[in-house]
Formats: sequence, structure tokens, C-alpha cells
Amino acid sequence: MDTNIDFKNIWKQQTSNKPNMEELLGKLKKFKNENLRRLITTNLLLIATCIGIAFIWYRYQPELATTKIGIVLVILAMVVFLLAYNKMFMIFYKIDSTQSNSEYLQNLYLVKSKQKFMQTTMLNVYFIMLFTGLILYMYEYTSKMTATSSVIAYIAVLTWVGINWFYLRPKTIKKQEAKINELINKFEEFNNQLKGS
Repeated sequence: MDTNIDFKNIWKQQTSNKPNMEELLGKLKKFKNENLRRLITTNLLLIATCIGIAFIWYRYQPELATTKIGIVLVILAMVVFLLAYNKMFMIFYKIDSTQSNSEYLQNLYLVKSKQKFMQTTMLNVYFIMLFTGLILYMYEYTSKMTATSSVIAYIAVLTWVGINWFYLRPKTIKKQEAKINELINKFEEFNNQLKGS
């Protein structure tokens, strides 16, 4: 049985179902554009942050090796994350309205797989490197503070990382998974309807 079904041509012939397919392709286009925008925004923000951190190093010339190692770790965390995240660009870019059903599904499965990798492995690496870098960076400056101020500074950083890790990260992952799963389910549903007819 041929699994490479061309949705567009079949829906052109079946006018009663055509709006549903157009709506689905519209959702796919919206999903693609949202993800491309998010990818570009993330690149701009993390690159600007890396430049800002490098400027702080240049401008304030930290004395301790721990501070320098911390800065390198923070920048490296962002660079490693971006290198992995940018691999998704071509996947999103390749999704267009000329593809067949199997190509849409293959690309959506690929997006889901890459998203899972980013949400687990890469975010874990990113947060571990970022957190370690921040702690090392802060040591030089917190060592010059009073004990109370140092504790408050570290609690503030731990709270920020905790909110990101335990609240924002799971919420974002759940939202991303819901969007990709909805699209995959709809395309699979259409594919099954066509096979059954």
C-alpha cells in the first residue's frame, strides 16, 4: 500500500473536506512560523547575553580563576545549547505546502524527536553548566560581602534557577508537546481516513 499520499490533490477533488485540510495546513504553517520565530529570538537573546557577559569580563577584569571559569562556563552553556537548538532550523524550514502526507508526518515526528532531545538532554546540560558557572562567577564577589548578603545572593540565584527548572521548564515542555501531538494526531487521522476510503 502506498503511504506517500498527496493530501493537496485529494482535497482539491473532495470539496466537502477541503476546509478541514486547509485549516490543518494553516495550523501547520502557524506552528512552523512560531517555532522559527522562537528559534531566531532565542539566538538573538543568547548571543546578546554572551556579548554582555564577555563585556563584563573585559570591563571589570575579575581577579580569581573561579570567576573566569564561571564566565566561560556560562558562555559555553549558551553556545552549546544554541548549536544543538539551531539544528532544528532546517527541519522547520523544510516543512512547506508542497509536501505529501508522509513527508508532513516524517517531519513532525522528527520535530517531536528533536524537541524531546532539547527538552531533556540539552536543557539538563544547559542548566547544569549555567548554574555551575553562576556559582563560580559569584564566589569572587560574594566573598567580599557580609555572610548575610552572600547567603541572600546565593538564595536569589537558587530561587531563580529553581523557578526556571521546576515551574517554567515543565510548563513550556507541556505546551510544546501538546502542539506537536495535536498536529501529528490530525495528520494521522486524515491518513487513516484516506486509507479507509
